[in-house]
This record gives sequence, structure tokens and C-alpha cells, in this order.
Amino acid sequence: MKSTLHNVFIGTDVVSIQRIATLLKTYPQRFKHHIFTDREVSYCKAQAAPAIHYAGRFAAKEAVKKALLSSEKYVNIPLREIEVVNRDAGAPQVNLLFSKSSNVVCKVSISHTDEVAIAFAMIEII
Repeated sequence: MKSTLHNVFIGTDVVSIQRIATLLKTYPQRFKHHIFTDREVSYCKAQAAPAIHYAGRFAAKEAVKKALLSSEKYVNIPLREIEVVNRDAGAPQVNLLFSKSSNVVCKVSISHTDEVAIAFAMIEII
């Protein structure tokens, strides 16, 4: 039986929530609109603690980018082209805005404490 693991790539990232809060305070528009889509900004702004949600999405974007880059099929991926939204049940969903191809399956998990947000991403290139 042939393994298909050569088509599966992983990435992980951890980010300080305080660092993201500082960036949001120091460069509010520039940071948000350089990294996040309008849908992500709307979601994060509506939360009781927006910095935690921005940090989680930032970590998820970095984890996805690392997984994609490790596939060696991609070279330059702007973080704004990786969108992290919530499904109806609340689980995170990744939309790869730079790719019209449906041959990439991407799953991400996000978690946080009061100090850090962490994300793990797994992609499969079909």
C-alpha cells in the first residue's frame, strides 16, 4: 500500500497576545489591514477581548503559511491572503484567497491562554 503522507504538511506558531495588543494599539489600521481580511477584523472587533482573537488568527495564518511553504509548491504568501473564519459550529475554517484551486485541504486548530495564542495547521495537497 502506497503512503500519501508525502502530500501532507504541517505548521505551528505561537504568538504573544501582549505583542499583538501592542501592535493593535501602536499601528491599529496598518496592522489590521495589512494582515487581516475585513471579515476577520469584523469578527475580532466584536469580541470582548479582541487582541486574543487577533492573536489566534495571526498564529493560525503563520502556521498555515509554514505548512504551505514546507510543501515547496509556494514561495511568497501574504498573510492577508490566508483568511481564518469560523464555521457555524465555531470551528476555525481556512480560506486560501490566493488560490482558486481546490486541490489544497487545510485544517487548523487554535488555542490560547491569557498570555499566548498557538495554532497548528495541517495541509494536504491532493
